[in-house]
Amino acid sequence: MPCEGCVERDNISTGATMEFLLLGFSELLCLRVLLFLIFLVVHLVTLAGNMMVFMAVIMEPSRPPVLFFLCQLSAIELCYTLAIVPKALLSLIVVDGSTISFIGCAAQMHLFVALGGAECFLLVAMSYDRYVAICRPLHYTAVMSEGFCLRLAVGCCLGAFAVALGLTVAVFRLPFCQSRHINHFFCDVPAVLHLACTQSYTPELPLLAACVLLLLLPFLLILTSYVCIAVALLHVTSSVGRGKAFSTCVSHLAITLLHYGCATFIYIRPKSFYSPARDKVVSLVYTNITPLLYLLIYSLRNKEIRGILRKMLRRKKIAQLNCDTIRVEICVCGKF
Repeated sequence: MPCEGCVERDNISTGATMEFLLLGFSELLCLRVLLFLIFLVVHLVTLAGNMMVFMAVIMEPSRPPVLFFLCQLSAIELCYTLAIVPKALLSLIVVDGSTISFIGCAAQMHLFVALGGAECFLLVAMSYDRYVAICRPLHYTAVMSEGFCLRLAVGCCLGAFAVALGLTVAVFRLPFCQSRHINHFFCDVPAVLHLACTQSYTPELPLLAACVLLLLLPFLLILTSYVCIAVALLHVTSSVGRGKAFSTCVSHLAITLLHYGCATFIYIRPKSFYSPARDKVVSLVYTNITPLLYLLIYSLRNKEIRGILRKMLRRKKIAQLNCDTIRVEICVCGKF
């Protein structure tokens, strides 16, 4: 986007002293308090739910691959909501916007892209798990070993963080308009690119490359897994067996459509179609509501997770009863 003045940064000190102003939802007046309360409740429920799932799986001695990947998904969602949602809530109560430093903005963008990318790669790993479970059930234990799942998890995180680092460096090497007003509640890539002081589409190339690596390629791999699963299910004669096998994929399919639908709407388009008001609303839903939906769709509808949570609550109840018994015995002994 061309602008009257540009900020050229040829050294580190200029970037270190630069600040951006996040305008947030300055156009909203009457709905701010209501939205703040709604999204605060959603945020706290999401945090509590993901923390509970994460702790329940960690405390379980034997973890099948499905639980291992769900544990990583909960950890990613925890970091994701903590990195973005507090700033979104702040933007709903601060009237004139909030400032963020150059380094802080870059760090926030990197975390957002890296965690979102790690989730994309993790969805690929989970689709491969479903493929092996349905198409190669006799080899499932050997293929999806604990070591292989751990390597997949580490690879998802490292790959996403590497792509995010390249994108962040490319974006923040651009010259920015002197106003430095970001019409968003966090440092999202399209909102920051909108400040780029250039008329060409060259600054969008790193974003396009990141979308190919983090969105298109993983989506094609997931699609390939489900094509193989569909072909395998066509050879299953029993309708009951076919339905049971497909039911194990429904939650993953729902999360995949949610994740890729929102991400595609926001990022895979030219900068000329950028609409700040629309993007902020979509991003607010994407960063607040979808993590709660992931929790409800995948974790709490999974029978293994429900079983582990019941066991954890049972252990907590037994521990509480033991503590009460010890207190009663101490009181009785004290009287004598």
